[in-house]
Amino acid sequence: MPSPAAQPRRAPSPLRVAVLGCGVVGTEVVRLLTQQADDLAARVGAPLELVGVAVRNVDAPRDPVVDRALLTADADELVTRADIVVELMGGEEPARNLLLRAIEHGASVVTANKALLAQDGPTLYRAADEAGVDVYYEAAVAGAIPIVRPIRESLTGDKIRRVLGIVNGTTNYVLDRMATDGLELEDAVKEAQGLGYAEADPTADVEGYDAAAKAAILASLAFHTRVHLDDVYREGITSVTASDVAWAARTGHAVKLLAIAEATDDGVSVRVHPALVPLDHPLAGVRGAFNAVFVEAEAAGELMFYGRGAGGAPTASAVLGDVVSAARHRVLGGKSPEESTYADLPLLPHASALTRYQVRLVVDDRPGVLAQVASTFAGQGVSIESVRQVPDGDRADVGTGGSAELLLTTHVAPEAALASTTRAARDLAPVREVTSVLRVEGV
Repeated sequence: MPSPAAQPRRAPSPLRVAVLGCGVVGTEVVRLLTQQADDLAARVGAPLELVGVAVRNVDAPRDPVVDRALLTADADELVTRADIVVELMGGEEPARNLLLRAIEHGASVVTANKALLAQDGPTLYRAADEAGVDVYYEAAVAGAIPIVRPIRESLTGDKIRRVLGIVNGTTNYVLDRMATDGLELEDAVKEAQGLGYAEADPTADVEGYDAAAKAAILASLAFHTRVHLDDVYREGITSVTASDVAWAARTGHAVKLLAIAEATDDGVSVRVHPALVPLDHPLAGVRGAFNAVFVEAEAAGELMFYGRGAGGAPTASAVLGDVVSAARHRVLGGKSPEESTYADLPLLPHASALTRYQVRLVVDDRPGVLAQVASTFAGQGVSIESVRQVPDGDRADVGTGGSAELLLTTHVAPEAALASTTRAARDLAPVREVTSVLRVEGV
């Protein structure tokens, strides 16, 4: 009789994977699951078997890599026969109910759905904890860039103070084109649409909704506090002009749409808005449709994560990384980190956020105007760091008894004080126009 050591090892049973959604990212996930099956099996310790792909229309044209025999319109049934469910549908419903159904039937879930996580992530986390299964979502924040795992696991022994992120490739491409070729916003958006960087309806990108959802996720992870999408102050790039971008370059800045999450002694502030970033800051050099997240931690110091934040293949890479992690837990045991909310820090109103402003004013070109403007700023509790006047020749009416343009940069002050200052400036008799108000970050 052969000894126990001589007994052949039983081949591990395949792990069943279901994919919900077969758009650009879903197709690439199917491609990787199919074409890299042997490598993935070696990494996991068991084969990954694609058991179905849920779509709205099974008859729609598909990439040949998608086996049409796997297509189904019955997502409810599909999630009940999978060990791992990959959700790439987007939107809150039916994605939420499908993931909860999958968890109820014992499946781990992988999702790229930032809107769902920002709106109702805790519901998924609680259900997964009770069922003893995993929830992974690396692809929900910055495409291929590994940022969720570093914050959730690698930096869990540190204390994060601040996170600054360029987390929307569309807006970064638009602002970059405005900077490099002087395009106006509308023209840059049209160009982005033509290249496939922007949707036919770019509202979610240019109005900051996409970035706000990602900011909520990052803040929740970084500060061990539940941050809902409604807690994030949001301001898009629709008011940014080519003139703003040109002036930014002249003063040593780049305009970026930033997701900002920071902890203070009083609580947590989370916001999304356009900001001037000094050219010597790493985020200022992020070009095109790339993303980057800059983390400031007590012990680790400053860290930057940079790469492609969107696209089928890059996002699919992040999804497959999560699939492998969830699958290995199925084979070897273990579980993804649970939601950490122990800090439960207060969420601060946007009015209390501390920042600096750069304000451009068109004023009467006569003596005493600057003193009047400075007095108004001081009256609101805001001090001026520097003043710059447009040189002769930059404006046609300078020196003709017409108008002059002033550029004022403030010291740090609460958002409420800065907002009241700009309102007061608009009411001054010699102020013809407040041309632009932009925050300064990364200093």
